[in-house]
Amino acid sequence: MAGITFSEGSGLADSIYGKSQAPIRRFLEKRGEAFEQQSIVKEIFAMETSTHWAEKFTTMTAMEGFKPVGENGAYPMDNIQEGFDKTLEHMVWKDRFSISKEMVDDAKLMDLRKQPAAFITGYYRTREKFGAALIGSAIAGNTKINFGGKMFDVTTADKKPLFSKEHPEKLTKKTQSNLFADDFSVDALGAMETAMQDFRGDSDEILDVAPDTILIPNDYALKKAVFEAIGADKDPETSNNGFNYQYGRWNVIIWPYLNQYITAGTSPWVLLDSRYNNEYAGAVWLDRKTLEVKSHIDDNNDANVWSGYARFTAGFNDWRFAAVGGVTGGTDLIT
Repeated sequence: MAGITFSEGSGLADSIYGKSQAPIRRFLEKRGEAFEQQSIVKEIFAMETSTHWAEKFTTMTAMEGFKPVGENGAYPMDNIQEGFDKTLEHMVWKDRFSISKEMVDDAKLMDLRKQPAAFITGYYRTREKFGAALIGSAIAGNTKINFGGKMFDVTTADKKPLFSKEHPEKLTKKTQSNLFADDFSVDALGAMETAMQDFRGDSDEILDVAPDTILIPNDYALKKAVFEAIGADKDPETSNNGFNYQYGRWNVIIWPYLNQYITAGTSPWVLLDSRYNNEYAGAVWLDRKTLEVKSHIDDNNDANVWSGYARFTAGFNDWRFAAVGGVTGGTDLIT
C-alpha cells in the first residue's frame, strides 16, 4: 500500500469542523501505517499496482536448452509457448462514517477518535479477511467464493482450484498434485518440501521451487507441532540428539483470520515459496486505487461525512508456489 489519499470539501476549513479535519486525517494515517506493517496479506500475495480495469497473467513454457553443434555448427531454433493464462478484474470497495455537529459542539474527543478508528480498522480488516477467504476457500477445494455478496474466482490459470490433485501440464497433459492428506509432522514437512522441489512446468521441466514459508491457522496443537519440528538444531527424538536439518530454514506465519475460513476441527498447513510467488505471479494482489478518503458536510443534517473508496482485487495464477497438507482426500506424502 502507498498510503491514503485525502480530499477535503470546500468550506470545511472555515466551518465548525475545520479544527477536526487535520487531527482526524493524522489519526487515519497513523492507524493505516500500523495496519500496513502488521498485514499478513503482503507476506502471502505478490503485491502489485495496476493502471487498468483488469490484468492478464500468463506462464511461458521452458525452452529446450542449448544443444551441441560442433565447430561452425548452425544455431538450432528453440521453442517456447504461452502456457495457461488468468485475468483478474478489479473490484470497487466503499465505506463511510459521519461525525455529528453535536459531537463537535460538545467536544467529545473520545467519540471523535472511535469512528475514524473503526473506519480504518474496517478497511484493513476487510483486506485481511478477503485474502484469508481466498486461501481458505482454496484449501476447501472451491472454485469460487462469495465475499461480501460478490463472487470471486479462486481457481488458477489452469482452471483448477489452487490446491488440486489434478493440475495439468499444458503440453504433456500429465497431472500434478499440490493437495496432500498428511497431518503436519517433521517427516511430512520434509516430504512436502521434496514434492514441491520436484514440481514441473508445462513442458515437464523441473522448476526452481524452493519453499521457505510455513503458513498455519491459529491452532495451538499445530503451532506446537511446527515449532517442535523446526525450533531446535538437534533432533529430540533420537538418543544421541542427531542433527535437525529443518532448524533455521523456515519463516512461520500464523494467521488468525484464516481460522474462520477453514473447516472446523481441521488443521491444514501450507508451504509457500515466497521468491517463486513474486517472480512467477502465483498468488497476486492488485491495488488499482489505494484508499481515497474525502470529507464533506451533509446538507440534510450538517454532519461531517467521511467516505472511503478503493479498488483492488486478488487471485491465483501459477499454483506451483504453494502446497497444502492435512486435507482429507489429498495425495498421501508418506505411505
